[in-house]
Amino acid sequence: MEEIKEDCGVALIRLLKPLEYYQQKYGTWMYGLNKLYLMMEKQHNRGQEGAGMACVKLDTQPGHEYMFRERAEGSNAITEIFGKVHKNYAGMSAQQLADVDHAKAGLPFAGELYMGHLRYSTTGKTGISYVHPFLRRNNWRAKNLCFCGNFNMTNVDEIFEKLTLQGQCPRIYSDTYIMLELMGHRLDREVERNFAEAKAKGLTNTDITRYIEDHVRMSNVLKTTMPDFDGGYVVCGVTGSGEMFSMRDPWGIRPAFYYKDDEVVALASERPVLQTTFDLECEDVEELKPGTALMVKRNGECSIERILAPRGDAACSFERIYFSRGSDRDIYNERKKLGEQLTGPILKAVNHDVEHTVFSYIPNTAEVAYYGMLDGLTQHLNERKIKQIEALGHTPSHEELKSIMNAYVRSEKAAWKDIKLRTFIAEGNSRNDLASHVYDITYGSIDAGKDNLVIIDDSIVRGTTLKKSILRILDRLHPKKMVIVSSAPQIRYPDYYGIDMPCLEEFCVFRATIALLKDRHMEHVIHAIYEACLEELHKPKERMTNVVRAIYEPFTTEEINAKIVEMLRPSGVTTPIELVYQSIEGLHEAMPGYKGDWYFTGRFPTPGGTKLCNQAFVNYYESVEKDIATTGV
Repeated sequence: MEEIKEDCGVALIRLLKPLEYYQQKYGTWMYGLNKLYLMMEKQHNRGQEGAGMACVKLDTQPGHEYMFRERAEGSNAITEIFGKVHKNYAGMSAQQLADVDHAKAGLPFAGELYMGHLRYSTTGKTGISYVHPFLRRNNWRAKNLCFCGNFNMTNVDEIFEKLTLQGQCPRIYSDTYIMLELMGHRLDREVERNFAEAKAKGLTNTDITRYIEDHVRMSNVLKTTMPDFDGGYVVCGVTGSGEMFSMRDPWGIRPAFYYKDDEVVALASERPVLQTTFDLECEDVEELKPGTALMVKRNGECSIERILAPRGDAACSFERIYFSRGSDRDIYNERKKLGEQLTGPILKAVNHDVEHTVFSYIPNTAEVAYYGMLDGLTQHLNERKIKQIEALGHTPSHEELKSIMNAYVRSEKAAWKDIKLRTFIAEGNSRNDLASHVYDITYGSIDAGKDNLVIIDDSIVRGTTLKKSILRILDRLHPKKMVIVSSAPQIRYPDYYGIDMPCLEEFCVFRATIALLKDRHMEHVIHAIYEACLEELHKPKERMTNVVRAIYEPFTTEEINAKIVEMLRPSGVTTPIELVYQSIEGLHEAMPGYKGDWYFTGRFPTPGGTKLCNQAFVNYYESVEKDIATTGV
């Protein structure tokens, strides 16, 4: 319901043929550049705060640029960076643009390796210096490294300390920059290893350079860089000498998919991106397995190499519920299943009164779950019709059949999401009033005072949009009862692997639970968990337990739901409201292959996640509860 941000989307393309091949077959040597643009636009959902791209040109002569990069900020960043690239070709005739030799010799971004990135910040850090790809320069082509990724690391402090103990002095404290420097350091060592081998073979001068570029093994770089990182990641990179790689974390938290034929190797964060860009079937696209890397050498040889042993089975379920494009075949079916499985709880909430209930959804990400919900309700209604006919005990008349068969699931588009309203007014009350109109309704879509209104959404996180906009605007329809349905379970815990949900107090479920504890004079539970968190944080992180989970144990889901409604109900809204959440069992039934459920269960796949969750409760207690105890406010 509220916009949640994720870091980020990646795209890689390696052309396996000379540029002349693409000019002859597709009418342009810009085949790779154009495909990168499509892949990035098709992943616009994954990042609208910035975008960047890089290109490497093979076999250049000294004195000529071979590594190019463009970056921009803002929701139009993709258009901006590709616009800048094409300005290099402005004023050229069609004949000149078709001259492949001219392009290879002198035009920027006329290369064989392309890498793109879309950014959402999950750290609050903004500015062009934080937009990927990052670039590390060197006069040796093989030591140039351009790097980007979809990741968030939980142990930047440990890696930073490791670097400083080695004698390095990083200029920036961020996971991206530190990973670049660590990987660059290991790339330097790999080049130097090959330099020593070349010297031992008696090679000199440029023969040494060619030997290095032919024998660099990026798998060695990854194997000596990635073992210490704790987090969810897909890291990608290209070197100035033409190596390309992409590696997925050993827990399988963040997604990556790839495709290879005799013309191209390509990788993206989502499968439909590759299907649409290259006109493929689902079965043509492979998922990069946890702990492995897609490696493409400068000569075009492609392989999948094991970098780290798998450390768990924690593919992110929230990717499937919310972030990834619903056009993926499997994700579409999973989202429908999530909606269908809520049929029983929804019917219970409306007292099985389907005839006087209108079903709708919150645009736009909940639409597929809505179709699944309608399927489940239709199936329920059909079964009820069969039982009614069977119970007649005689051959039904036309009128009897008509009376039974005319019952149907009433579906309407009750809510509309308008274009984002720009708030030019700084004064608080005015801003809040404008924010309340982000959504609008279809007037007359329900029978006021007689019909229930069921609205499904993909998730309920902070509850802010419910309180400030949705509940108030839906109340204008004057339903008999409102039922707000979440196709995801209750979100109870922060995320530390790339999704913008770092603080416990942001979640309406957590706030409601704290309020229940105080309502029932159970403040001692809050303090006890704080003390338990402090104790855990003195242990090595590998031995820590997520003791924050105990905060929810005194209450049922229904009790927490009722408190959420109480807290989120706008003033003046008196319509009965009920919340219905997906169950954990239902989540796993809908997507059995995606077991990363830490947002809902608190079972973090890595020690770093557990540590940071305990720390999050300490931060909450010391910033909120201690103040209350001290000031009474």
